[in-house]
Formats: sequence, structure tokens, C-alpha cells
Amino acid sequence: MSGNPVVTGIGVTAPNGMGVDEFWSATLEGRGAIGPITRFDPARYPSSLFGEIPDFRVREHLPSRLVPQTDRMTQLALVAADWALADAKAVAGEFDEFSMGVVTASASGGFEFAQHELEKLWSKGSEYVSAYQSFAWFYAVNTGQISIRNGMRGPSGVVVTDEAGGLDAVAQATRQLRKGVRLVVTGGVDGSLCPWGWVAQLATGSLTRAVDPEQGYRPFSAEADGFVPGEGGAILVVEDREAAKERGARCYGEISGYAATFDPKPDSGREPGLRRAIELALERAEATPDEIDVVFADAAGIPDLDRIESAAITAVFGPRGVPVTAPKTMTGRLYSGAASLDLASALLSIRDQVIPPTLYVAEPAPEHPIDLVRDAPREAGVGAALVLARGRGGYNSAMVVRATQ
Repeated sequence: MSGNPVVTGIGVTAPNGMGVDEFWSATLEGRGAIGPITRFDPARYPSSLFGEIPDFRVREHLPSRLVPQTDRMTQLALVAADWALADAKAVAGEFDEFSMGVVTASASGGFEFAQHELEKLWSKGSEYVSAYQSFAWFYAVNTGQISIRNGMRGPSGVVVTDEAGGLDAVAQATRQLRKGVRLVVTGGVDGSLCPWGWVAQLATGSLTRAVDPEQGYRPFSAEADGFVPGEGGAILVVEDREAAKERGARCYGEISGYAATFDPKPDSGREPGLRRAIELALERAEATPDEIDVVFADAAGIPDLDRIESAAITAVFGPRGVPVTAPKTMTGRLYSGAASLDLASALLSIRDQVIPPTLYVAEPAPEHPIDLVRDAPREAGVGAALVLARGRGGYNSAMVVRATQ
């Protein structure tokens, strides 16, 4: 492999926009998509806000035979992968099938599909349960369905590290490129919006109980009391730089450095691992802190986790030393889709020289001495961006992306 891997295609399925153009326009305009749950009655539950993708008509995008086989999150992933490959102008049939791989992230699998089949089991009997239940619920199903649909038989896999997964999957994809694979479809798309999946999310104790969409997810604010989840994410096409250049592909940017760490046991007295992940990612990118033009924050919306993140950013960059943004306040946290969508946003920021805003945070709390880009986009020279992501259980990931030289 020659040089750092490059991103040649982006496909987005997000609550505030389907497709790159629609999503990016909504993000720069500050159009939020968080609202009360509509796909079931949330009145019995302590939390009721979610970032739903409205009006997704799957049969307009996928063959009818795939619909009964797949959960909604897989349908969204397949559409995002189709768009990413089209954006990259990468026709799968023009590549050797063993030179293409798929690496995605998943946090929960196809919960909605599984609930429907369990309902059939309870109410009608086992003979009514779909044979597709055997895999439609599984963590690796997005990888499998994308690879089957596009004839991609090279090294593939799935990463299960909760919200850190969107970066971890891209990192694993770059490893496969270094081993000689030519193209990898990667990223994360998630969503578990059904009563069964909702109860599982509520059990974490991390979801806000606010009912006003503008008060539900306010990271780094004194009023932060949890987050709003959502569905969707982004799928990227990553390639070897020279291979992409040979076929005349457009490059959004290069993946320059990545690191992952794990937090120590709670109450151990040891420092959380996020700062170390940032430092290692910068080191591997051969970048100094002053070369980073924006940080896309994990933005947990949970006071203790927000403090850890702002402290790590401040320790590396200094108080208000770098612009920080969290556009996921418009969509909710998309679990494994969150970081890959932030990565797509970082690449679009580099393309358009603008930093998208954070919504709903009137002012960061005094304990967060960060330069939070709020309410409106900020025009800026963006040549390099740092994307942060953390998963429940102690996962930390950091990735540096740069403009392609």
C-alpha cells in the first residue's frame, strides 16, 4: 500500500437527511431531527425522544425480495452502501471480487426484526417465524448483506464496540488495505426503535427524560442529563491512495492516524483513556495539536463523561485551543452509526472549509473550557480534523483525517 488510505465515497442515511447533500445542507442550516417517538406509543416509558428517519420507503431503494429478509437498520445500511459506491464511482463488477471487503460496526443488531418474529412465536407458533430470523438479528448482518449484494468476497468483518465502533470499523478497513485489499466498504448504521430495543436502551440509565426536543440532548451544558438516541449512520468507501488515483477517483481526504484505548476499572484512581487515544492518534498521524483545525466530539451528554472529554481536549489543545463541535445534537447519538457520520462530516468540513454547529447548548458550563461551535456554522480553514468516539464499557477511539495532499 502506498501512503495513507483515502475516502472516495460517502453514503449517509441520517434523521436530518438522506444522502450526502440533503444531510449536509440540513446540518449546516442547523435543522434538528429529534422528536417524540412515532413508531410506537412511548407513553409508558420514562424516555420518549428519538432521532427517527422519516418517510423511509425501502421499496424505492431496494429489490422487493430483500425487504422481508432484513431489519430496518440493514435496509438503511444497504442504501448507504449503494450511495457510497455510486459516489466513489466504484462499480463492483469492475473489481476482482476478492479484492473488495466489507467491515461494519454494530451495537445491537436487528432488534426490530427480532421483536416481530418473537411476537409471531408467542401469538401464533413457531411455524410462523421467518427463517430469516436466523441472521437478520445478528451483529454481522450488515456486513453480510452488503457483501452479498455487491459480490464482495475479500476480507470482511464486524466490530462491536458500541459508539466507538464507527471509527474502529474504518480502522480495521485500513488494515485490510495495507494487506493488499483494493477497496473496503466500511462504517456503521444502527437503530433499534421498537419496544424491546427501547427497554434495552433505557436499562443503561443514559437516556434523557426530557420531553422537549430542544432540551433533551445538551452535551457540555450545565443542564446535560443524558442523551437522545437515533437511527442511521454513514457508510464510506476507503481505498489505497495510488489505486484510487489510477482509476481517477475523487478523494474526500486521507485517514492519517487512529488509536483506541480502554478505560481502567472505575474508582481505580487511574486516568481515563480518552486523552491517551488522542495523543496516540496525533502521534501516528505525525501531527501536532496546533495542526488540528476542529474536533468532532463524542459529546455523551452525561455530566461525568462530558467532564472527562472536555478535560482530555483541554489537556491536549489547551483551554479553548481548538474549535469543538457536536453536530450529532441534531440527529441524536446513532450508536455504531454516530462516529462514522461524524467522520463523514469531518471530511465534508475539509471539502467546504466550514465547521458545522452544535445545537441546543446556550453556553458550555464553566467546567468545560472548550471553544464549542454553537448554533451556526463557522467558516474556517479546515485542513485536518480529529474525530472522537466512546463506547459503553470503556472504549475510546480517536481518528485524524486530513485533506489529500
